[in-house]
Amino acid sequence: MELIPFPALALRFGQALPYAIRDAEGKLLVAKGQVLQDSEAVREMIARGVWVRAVETKEYQKALAHKMDTLMHQGAALGEIIKAEADFRPERAGTRVELGQQEAWADFLVNAASFLREPRVDDFRPRFQLLHQEALARVQRQPDEVLMLLIFNSSLDFHQYSARHALLSMVLAELCGRQLGLHEEEQLALSQAALSMNIAITATQDRLANQIDPAADYQRKETLGHGDRSAELLFALGVRCELWLQTVRLHHEAGPGALEGRAPAERLARLLRRIDSLGAKLSPRRSRLALSAAAAVRSVYLDELKQPDEAGAVLVKTLGLYPPGSLVRLANGEVGIVFKRGHSATEPWVAALLGKSGNPLSEPVPRDTRLATQAISSSLAPHEMKLLVNMERLLRL
Repeated sequence: MELIPFPALALRFGQALPYAIRDAEGKLLVAKGQVLQDSEAVREMIARGVWVRAVETKEYQKALAHKMDTLMHQGAALGEIIKAEADFRPERAGTRVELGQQEAWADFLVNAASFLREPRVDDFRPRFQLLHQEALARVQRQPDEVLMLLIFNSSLDFHQYSARHALLSMVLAELCGRQLGLHEEEQLALSQAALSMNIAITATQDRLANQIDPAADYQRKETLGHGDRSAELLFALGVRCELWLQTVRLHHEAGPGALEGRAPAERLARLLRRIDSLGAKLSPRRSRLALSAAAAVRSVYLDELKQPDEAGAVLVKTLGLYPPGSLVRLANGEVGIVFKRGHSATEPWVAALLGKSGNPLSEPVPRDTRLATQAISSSLAPHEMKLLVNMERLLRL
């Protein structure tokens, strides 16, 4: 039985399945035509990964039909056609279904959530390295596109909160490290720490994000001192880089003040603390809404003593006041989404999505916010715009 991974984003709750979905060994999980129910058990099943038989996919059927048509037009004998159908293997059989960038990130998120939720000592290091390197490669190729996807998607959904937060933090850490000009060892430790800083409380974070009630006493105890607990867990899983471990250990302890003059781990931990704070403000929970991106960025510019913060200033220089993925209103009345950072913190490139009348535009239209008529007049929180955004069209800009 030839199986191919099926993208998690293509699975729609409440809709009938176009294919039967299976586990990695081919065991049937849900039959074709059944309606996929939204439940914790089903989400856990999806997080583990689902597969479909290659012969059941539309791509396979199209390729097979093309092959049969070609043979018939060539006048092949019936026996030859039957044999060709039995032996048919399309060129892409056994490989991953081609995904758009948004679907690829959603698939990547599912894998990250599964890994961070249940790390295993026997394979942690190679799996973490693969996850980290793949995310890093995506950021290096397309930083603005990755920022737009992660910030926008994180602002809309509180499911898999911990994994979303980890990936967004890692991307912000990588870009801020470049802005600071960190040397290679520190850059690597910072991004690794960002991806793993909450590994001891992944499940707890996800539960807290999905509940309406305030955290119970036992949940507060679980999150208290989680920097130490995450560092201890990472060590137990085989991590021996002291800079990585210390950055994780201190990421909630590094207080305000200049970055210069601190020990390397304290400097990285201070930067990570501000990154952690920004990511949390950009992401909703069931009990609260996400802030507008501009409000979230402004909040990290000032430190805990309401003074300008050096680590926060690095984030502002890296992202701008309106980072990719944030929603804005323009001076001409249009509403759009930032899709690319600009030459200044307040002048990014925006794709208009709603016209002056409030009606959706047929296609996203790029706007240059350096022009007075297209300048940004305000930043919008995600819940302030009720429009299904076609991210693939935006990515093509």
